[in-house]
Amino acid sequence: MELHLLQDIVIIFALSTLVNLLFIRLKVPGVVGYLLTGMIAGPHLLGLISDEHNIELLAEIGVILLLFTIGMEFSLKHLLKIRRIVFLGGFIQVLFTAGTFFLASRVYGLDRQGALFMGFVAALSSSALVLKLLQERSELTSNYGRTVVGILIFQDIMLVPLLLFTNLMGTGADNLTREILLLMVKAAFIIGLVYAGNKWILPRLLHLIAMSRSEELFLISIILICLSVALLTSSLGMSLAFGAFLAGLMISDSDYSHNAFGNLIPFKDVFTSFFFVSIGMLFDISFIAENWAFVILSVTLVVLVKSFIAGATGFILGHTFKGTVLVGLALSQVGEFSFILAGIGRGFELISAYYYQLFIAVAVITMALTPFFVRLAVPLADTLLKLPLPEFIVKGLFPLPEVQIPDMNNHLVIIGKDTSALKLSVMANLNHIPHVSVIFDPHIARERMRSDDRVVYGDAVNEPVLLKAHVDTADVVVVSIGSMVPSLAVIDKVRRLNKNVWIVARTKHIQHVGDLYKQGADQVLAEKLEIGIDLFNRVLIRKLYPQKEVNRILSYIRSLNLGDFTEKDVVNQPSILDEFPNLNIVAVKVEEGSEINGKSLKEIQLRNRTGATLLAIRRDNDIIEHPKPDTVFEVNDVAYILGNPEQENRAFELFSGP
Repeated sequence: MELHLLQDIVIIFALSTLVNLLFIRLKVPGVVGYLLTGMIAGPHLLGLISDEHNIELLAEIGVILLLFTIGMEFSLKHLLKIRRIVFLGGFIQVLFTAGTFFLASRVYGLDRQGALFMGFVAALSSSALVLKLLQERSELTSNYGRTVVGILIFQDIMLVPLLLFTNLMGTGADNLTREILLLMVKAAFIIGLVYAGNKWILPRLLHLIAMSRSEELFLISIILICLSVALLTSSLGMSLAFGAFLAGLMISDSDYSHNAFGNLIPFKDVFTSFFFVSIGMLFDISFIAENWAFVILSVTLVVLVKSFIAGATGFILGHTFKGTVLVGLALSQVGEFSFILAGIGRGFELISAYYYQLFIAVAVITMALTPFFVRLAVPLADTLLKLPLPEFIVKGLFPLPEVQIPDMNNHLVIIGKDTSALKLSVMANLNHIPHVSVIFDPHIARERMRSDDRVVYGDAVNEPVLLKAHVDTADVVVVSIGSMVPSLAVIDKVRRLNKNVWIVARTKHIQHVGDLYKQGADQVLAEKLEIGIDLFNRVLIRKLYPQKEVNRILSYIRSLNLGDFTEKDVVNQPSILDEFPNLNIVAVKVEEGSEINGKSLKEIQLRNRTGATLLAIRRDNDIIEHPKPDTVFEVNDVAYILGNPEQENRAFELFSGP
């Protein structure tokens, strides 16, 4: 039995565990740990890996699964919405990047063909790395995330003609017209296949498989679809990874995409690690030691030029200065598909061995730096914004119209652009609750403005944005932001502006609850925990547990998970009403034409006629506690009464109009 592959996998996992354990404590991104693992285990340092080819195969599977899950998360409808970004933005970025590096390569001393080839190689960025970072940060569908994804998709599409041109430069330009026509036919076939698969074929096929109620069969079918489409596109001359992305798009709009996504996450993470390890194995430290000055100069040139051109592309597409910086730094590295081109070019002797090693060094170093660039992008943009920049650069070429928010008091402020925040805004509108939404995404903000919603566009970390939403006079603020660091910063700013506001925050993970409470939140919802509690609540109710017992069980579950912070979580906590299961507190509105309109509490004899007890009255924004007998009811007053269901019904009849 051949054990070399198993031994190599054990070595990689052991080294990755040790390196990433150290890096996690140092708060260094895991991708850098995998690259370093490859450098250590690779042939240029310790030479621990005996079969590099098999590791490359595992790495290819990792890229396939990564792009497949990206496609499922992105959806075909989403892709069609950003077609302008894909084709216009992608074309601008690839054309100007390739042209700039063509000129730079000529200065380096390469001939015309070699310089043109290096322009092709430098134009591509790393889909696997950047999309993984965006996915981890929940920023795939953010404003800058859409632009980055769109440009990366165009680069992946361009891989096919770039491979064609590379072959033509290496072998000659015979049958050029035939090759171009064949390429157009292939593209039309792929587009038709993706559309038909997304609309008709895969939804029905997945439904049929799901009806078998076999998780194993469903998982096998999903992997089969992914690999089949990847192999099909590969046979047509395109990359396996791009085919996997198309397969994900085909599944994305089906009812089973979320289930498929959840099943593949563990496999994707494991195999993707092999990709970054395999990239690190190409890194030759001795070459760096001998040519360190030239390598540093080349890395600096690549990062600056690619960041500037990608950022300028984002600016042309309408991004603000902050978005421009984010887009530029996210696309500042050399990509994995460049390795394919570089290998072919080396075979055709379009570049020498020296420049091939220089390319590998620059590619690995820029990929290792990318996680740090993405993390530092926002602080860097905030620092640069302190400079006296022209307004059109700060706000972008297509700034949103300034929406005038009238003076408001005791209103709701919703901060976030995720589905939960948007639905909360819709529910507030339906129930006529005064509110303002703060959205840091011009695309979503523009849509909400068209719906006549009160929207403030901007970053909620900035006090002027919060003041424009009148956070200082609000009574409730909801912070629904995917990333933890911005959430903490927003809560801190809101609490400084308004000491008495009630802040409710959302987080995905339980371990972040304590940090949000310490920063000033009054209520924190741990998303995954609350979903589980809600499901268990329904189970207990179905099994006819008394409500008092249900509340105590759920409170105990919260205490197990939230520890010291449970006491601040008042949802489903036991109350005095648990001892009187038939009593409830309800709100009743005084309607036009009701018999109590214009009469005092003493005149209507509420307690005698209904049995219910009046606790308080809300009139506009004022609360009248413990109303006196001579308190007169007015239309639209809201009365809070205590009683059993029968008493409540009598009160409703009394307060209702004819």
